[in-house]
Amino acid sequence: MKLMMYIGNDLIDTATLEDERIPIPGYLGEFKRQMKQKHRELILQAPKPPEFLVTITSNSKAESKIQNS
Repeated sequence: MKLMMYIGNDLIDTATLEDERIPIPGYLGEFKRQMKQKHRELILQAPKPPEFLVTITSNSKAESKIQNS
């Protein structure tokens, strides 16, 4: 999975997430805080706050299971 940060229609940053850790409280928040700190100046200049999106990416384990079936 990936966490993506957008400002308007622009993709600003991405982070790869560990699927097993998604349910752990604070796991996504840690990445969001890091991204906000990293891009603080850009966020201050933007008319809207950043938006975050989590996407499912292909998993090599899942791909190998499909190929073996």
